[in-house]
Amino acid sequence: MARKNEIAHKGRITEIDKDFTTVEIIVSSACSECHAKGLCGMSEEKEKYIMVPTDPYVKREVGEEVQVCSKMTMGLKAVWISYVIPLAVLMILILSLSAVTDNEVMTGLISISGVALYYFIIWLLRERLRSEFVFYIK
Repeated sequence: MARKNEIAHKGRITEIDKDFTTVEIIVSSACSECHAKGLCGMSEEKEKYIMVPTDPYVKREVGEEVQVCSKMTMGLKAVWISYVIPLAVLMILILSLSAVTDNEVMTGLISISGVALYYFIIWLLRERLRSEFVFYIK
């Protein structure tokens, strides 16, 4: 059971390496538990693979059911980096450029380019972010 300050997902180990253990988790939508999901076609399940640092002191096997956890603060930080900050960049650019110019096409293109630049910078910093966002197996 996950504590209050952590995010947990059930998963299955698919691969074990000396450095990383790959865990497959199945993310399901809210309607995946519905009794009519086969008829509806709206339910959605996606398989995601998470690489977790291998603990050399714990014996694990491929196919073993585990719980992958991360701290709640990491989830909130990920939301800020991926959604809140880009939205703020977009809104600041749109509002400031709209005040300066009447050309809406240019305002839109520059604003979208600003968000694209933000995501490009995040992509350049991916190794640093990868070291900050760490999952662990319970």
